[in-house]
Amino acid sequence: MVKNNRVVVGMSGGVDSTVAAFKLKEMGYDVIGVNMRLWQDDALEEAHFEKDGGCCSLSSAEDARRVCAQIGIPFYALDFKAVFKTTVVDYFIDSYQKGETPNPCIACNKYVKFEALLDKAHQLGAYYVATGHYAKIQFNEEFGRYTIEKSNAVEKDQTYALYNLTQDQLKHILMPLGDFESKDDVRKVAAQFDVQMSQKSDSQEICFVPDQDYVGFLKRNSDMAIEEGAFVGKDGEVLGKHQGIVNYTIGQRKGLGVTFGKPMYVIDIDTTSNVVTLGENSDVFKSELVSDQNNFILFDQLEEAYRCTAKVRYSAKEAPCTLYPEGDRVRVIFDDPQRAITPGQAVVFYKDQWLVGGGTIIRGKGNE
Repeated sequence: MVKNNRVVVGMSGGVDSTVAAFKLKEMGYDVIGVNMRLWQDDALEEAHFEKDGGCCSLSSAEDARRVCAQIGIPFYALDFKAVFKTTVVDYFIDSYQKGETPNPCIACNKYVKFEALLDKAHQLGAYYVATGHYAKIQFNEEFGRYTIEKSNAVEKDQTYALYNLTQDQLKHILMPLGDFESKDDVRKVAAQFDVQMSQKSDSQEICFVPDQDYVGFLKRNSDMAIEEGAFVGKDGEVLGKHQGIVNYTIGQRKGLGVTFGKPMYVIDIDTTSNVVTLGENSDVFKSELVSDQNNFILFDQLEEAYRCTAKVRYSAKEAPCTLYPEGDRVRVIFDDPQRAITPGQAVVFYKDQWLVGGGTIIRGKGNE
């Protein structure tokens, strides 16, 4: 496609995407706002969905339409429900069936925002797609490729969820919020043209489960059998009865539904036997993990041992480690054991301010 300055901005109706669109227009881009219709859970009352439904709600779509008019850019509401169901919701359900803890935002970024939306942008004659993510994308002469750099607003940095992007995608992506120092600074920009928008709260973690009842969502949207099973100790001793493995994740202590006289933590989930293994807090720490479905930003593939830092979940701190290639997989050995290395979650690698890449955790091991 011939390079031009037209950009499609994914408009959720929130502060971040609104300011992204505003800044791009201010920078001279030909901006088009697109609200992506992703999901509607008809089993939930509309009033509840409207209150807490985030970017999936009709009220958020109307907010996006209103601010596009105020900014002075075209607005479209487009249906992405089919691709969202296939690549995000079905993956979410399948991951729980495997006893994993999924990360649907990463799947949405990979398949919906930066694949399906980018395809739609090209159909609209736009070379670029943009979002309100807190990260910086640029062509880096040192590396000879497009790179992703951490946001200036450290507490809002979202690079963890962007490790799956490819070089072909990155050359078409703009993220104008990466240079902001804080969310407050973003809100100040929004207040210049829409005070109501500037005061909106941040969207919830998973937009398509507005009531945060994951088990209820799984029951409504799948034929998954959620059956009681045994809690066991490390030695195999039966400690009690659990309410279905989808209710638990590695490292969990609260909400087990059984008291043991001392704190107990989920340390393993076995879908084959429908058993949840419990242990002490020290058992939750592991020094190694193996990941698959890896993607790298700073280089094409991992060919030798590589020193960097890594995060095993979005909220975790980076920890020093060494990566080792094992065919299509990567073995990560941490200098110090990490808490709650969880199958299904992402491990993401960093080199100083640069996003190196990442993958999906298959398993953790070792607590020496």
